[in-house]
Amino acid sequence: QVQVTESGGGLVQAGASLRLSCSVSGRTFSSYAMGWFRQAPGKEREFVAIISWRGLSTVYTDSVKGRFTISRDNAKNTVFLQMNSLKPEDTAVYYCAVSRYKTTSKAVADYDYWGQGTQVTVSS
Repeated sequence: QVQVTESGGGLVQAGASLRLSCSVSGRTFSSYAMGWFRQAPGKEREFVAIISWRGLSTVYTDSVKGRFTISRDNAKNTVFLQMNSLKPEDTAVYYCAVSRYKTTSKAVADYDYWGQGTQVTVSS
């Protein structure tokens, strides 16, 4: 059984930083791309950042480029999202997901396993 567990969310002021972590068990973590997605109230889930299976390729949504960094530690079955210069519009539930592919994909449908989400709230 695959388990995906996020941690690291919280309430911060604008301009602050947070680091999200996501651990995966029950699957060969290093064989699959990983993604971070987020969903704000009343909005659809959107991709934030994705990383290929060996970490050589990353993709970011335009609104977080230069502020967020996705990385992975295949030895620890963990993927991270470093979020700097947070803005109120970054407020959302952040989800970690395991892709069915090695390469990056922005499509929600390409991810087989999801965590329960972690709340990130940025106050102005």
